[in-house]
Amino acid sequence: MKKCSPQFFERLVVELLLKMGYGGSRKEAGEAIGKSGDEGIDGIISEDRLGLDVIYLQAKKWDSGIGRPEVQKFVGALHGKRARKGVFITTGSFSAEAREYVTHIEPKVIPIDGPQLAKVSPQPG
Repeated sequence: MKKCSPQFFERLVVELLLKMGYGGSRKEAGEAIGKSGDEGIDGIISEDRLGLDVIYLQAKKWDSGIGRPEVQKFVGALHGKRARKGVFITTGSFSAEAREYVTHIEPKVIPIDGPQLAKVSPQPG
């Protein structure tokens, strides 16, 4: 995953969450939107058929750690969308401060780091 482009990684993260059952069975339930001017949102997963409940995604293909400031930027983007749920996925790791921060905030943000991502990724074959 670390060798792929950022755009590929963003699409991969959306596909992974769809394969995990988020967004139901509809192919159009997830979309990678990361690009210049994406306002800090890399993907969207519709949790229900009508799109009433949405999970916003941030995907960072980083070797280094993600600190609280990066998570706060994502939370700001979520507030801008009036979002209640977000998933922040990185190939790197999260600092203790970043993990602590997400336990005390609204919207709800789930951090998934490289080792966790490897555990939930579908295995080939």
